[in-house]
Amino acid sequence: MADPKGFLNHGREVARTRPVEERVKDWNEVYVPGSLLPIISKQASRCMDCGIPFCHNGCPLGNLIPEWNDYAYREDWAAASERLHATNNFPEFTGRLCPAPCESACVLGINQPAVTIKNVEVSIIDKAWETGDVAPQAPERLSGKTVAVIGSGPAGLAAAQQLTRAGHTVAVYERADRIGGLLRYGIPEFKMEKRHINRRIEQMRAEGTRFRTGIEIGRDLKATDLRKRYDAVVIAAGATVSRDLPVPGRELNGIHFAMEYLPLANKVQEGDFVTPPLTAEGKHVVVIGGGDTGADCVGTAHRQGAASVTQLEIMPQPGEERNPGQPWPTFPMLYKVTSAHEEGGERIYSVSTTHFEGDEDGNVQWLHLVEVEFVDGKLTQKPGTERKIPAQLVTLAMGFTGTDQENGLVSQFGLELDQRGNIARDADFATNVPGVYVAGDAGRGQSLIVWAIAEGRSAARGVDRFLTGASELPAPIRPTDRALMV
Repeated sequence: MADPKGFLNHGREVARTRPVEERVKDWNEVYVPGSLLPIISKQASRCMDCGIPFCHNGCPLGNLIPEWNDYAYREDWAAASERLHATNNFPEFTGRLCPAPCESACVLGINQPAVTIKNVEVSIIDKAWETGDVAPQAPERLSGKTVAVIGSGPAGLAAAQQLTRAGHTVAVYERADRIGGLLRYGIPEFKMEKRHINRRIEQMRAEGTRFRTGIEIGRDLKATDLRKRYDAVVIAAGATVSRDLPVPGRELNGIHFAMEYLPLANKVQEGDFVTPPLTAEGKHVVVIGGGDTGADCVGTAHRQGAASVTQLEIMPQPGEERNPGQPWPTFPMLYKVTSAHEEGGERIYSVSTTHFEGDEDGNVQWLHLVEVEFVDGKLTQKPGTERKIPAQLVTLAMGFTGTDQENGLVSQFGLELDQRGNIARDADFATNVPGVYVAGDAGRGQSLIVWAIAEGRSAARGVDRFLTGASELPAPIRPTDRALMV
């Protein structure tokens, strides 16, 4: 354990962000570079000798949090990195993007501010890269077995790295032009600079993983042909079908899914465009959806010079404290102010879009909404609350409904689906087709990056057992596991 009196002697401190007026002018990460390391030893010392570390169960990866907190407190960065990588292939991703359900389950959080687990994590891995403690781990011998991984998001990359290190020859197929999935094109640069992905890809290449970009399985290459080429297949294609909003005026120009809008902004940072084909510059922007993807749209619109930004959410505004129905150590729904919200804009809760209104050229100009409330458990419109707001660019960030079934991947493999429309799998993450496994959002549905990495690692163990009869890879979670979160 760390300092037994650390939580008594030190309050919670989190990473400092750059001034708003500075950071909205660029696409760099919002945090002050180097601001964490001077305080992180004290913050790690706040980890208690709690007996039963509920943070373990709050984290789907089962991260050994008290152990690497102790090493961070002692500034033994090499040992901290080893413990961190024992359960997590990509802590620099989760340390920046995860909503930290581990902190919601922190025992200190019962009556005090929780340990800054996420900040400690990202400090350890950034220090590890700086000191050269992150090195390729090539297998000692090859198994002679081949595996194809479909999708290069966090689930696919985790599965590929685990299977490569187990000695199998692994090829990752990605339909986009670059590796990374939603990490590459769905997450804005100001939340995670893409250099973090690039150096992991180089590590994986050095270990032996092969990457194939610009190939969509089901369209560019038949799934049945892929199955013939490889001894096993892992499907980690994500839940890429965006939830639509079928209201009058949806066909107007200027209304786009978030995943149409965000990738174009990222492609500018990759050097593909000088200016994005779809931009918020000078426009009144409305973001429909109050989650993290919506916040990403808000921050992107600020940096593109939007005239105004409004974010709509159909649910009531959450409270700042846990409600009785979400007691510790569960993951609560709380009012959250992200870095994008700090930068401006308006957030409107308990409203529903009724229709869009456009100009004579077919471009959206107004969004009509109405206030809603729950009556006897049903969402009901409040009479007399209709109004309209200016909207020249609308992004739909209402989540995803499942994996793409139009490209032929599901039908060509002959995969069965579960009741939610996701690819069905058993406790080993195996589908109904022998040798074909599924991990991440494609089987789980839209979820968190920690679940994606955990499922990728677990599916890799299932594939390893299928190919060799046994596996020394870490024991898997099961698809039904939920940890302490909603």
